[in-house]
Order: sequence, then C-alpha cells, then structure tokens
Amino acid sequence: MSAKRILGVGMFSAALALGAPLALAQQQMTPAPAAPSAAPAPSAGSSSATAKPSSREARVEARIKSLHTQLKITPGQEQEWGAVADVMRQSASNIDELSQERSKDRTSMTAVDNLKSYQAIADAHADEMNKLVPAFQALYVKMSPDQQKNADQVFQPRARHSRTKKSG
Repeated sequence: MSAKRILGVGMFSAALALGAPLALAQQQMTPAPAAPSAAPAPSAGSSSATAKPSSREARVEARIKSLHTQLKITPGQEQEWGAVADVMRQSASNIDELSQERSKDRTSMTAVDNLKSYQAIADAHADEMNKLVPAFQALYVKMSPDQQKNADQVFQPRARHSRTKKSG
C-alpha cells in the first residue's frame, strides 16, 4: 500500500472519528454564528442569515441533530449540550480549515510536507478531542442512568458485520 494511500486512509479515519462527536453536539441548536459562544444559544427555527452553510457544515449540523435526538437530551441538559455543540462546531471548523489548506497545497507538497500536513491535522484532531471529552463528560454526568446506557450504545464502535455471529 502506498504512503499516499495510507495517509488518505488515516485522514478518512480521523474524519470519521471526529465526525461522530462533532455532530453529537448540535441537534436542537440552529447553526452557530461566525464565532461560537461559550454559552449555548438555543434558538428554535431560524437559520443563519448571512451565509449558506457548506455541505460539511450541514453534515456536522445534521449529525449533531441526530445525536441530540438519539441521546434524548432534556431541557435541563441543554446548557451542557450547548457547550458540547460549541466545541463540536469549532472543532469541525478547525479541522476543515487544515484539510482545505492541505488539499490546496497537495500538488506542490513534498513527501515531508505531506507528512507534516497530515501531522498537523492529526494533532488538531487530538487537541479538539481534548476539548470535547470534558464537555461531553459534563453532559454525561447529568444524564439519567437510562440515558447513560443509551449514550454508551450510541458511542459503541460499529462493526462492519455486526449481525454476523462468530460460531466457535
């Protein structure tokens, strides 16, 4: 397998890993303004008035909405949920910016530049996860035991052939 293919697979894996938590945080929230706030801003119904969200932003928002529903976030948990959503949106923005820069420079990069670019994205992903975990943990501790069990299942790694049982 070529180094270029390995890096591509690694980037895809990192995007998937960040995508789930990123999207988790934004279900009942409308798209955030340009700068995410520290406090949640649940405003029902209106969308961003200035710019149309990119397809990546739309995917993040859709995933966040889906997770909000899956996790059955209650009104009493919206503040913590909003903090998770803000981290997720900012994370998506940061990773997207690095990915766009990498894509733009792809044809002129040396092998070393390519590795450094991938390293910057991997480092950013780790930094963003370091922000997301405490935000999600604050939400998790406010969840009921049933919600926690549900969250544990929602974040369970998915096997490709989960319906196939190994017999032994």
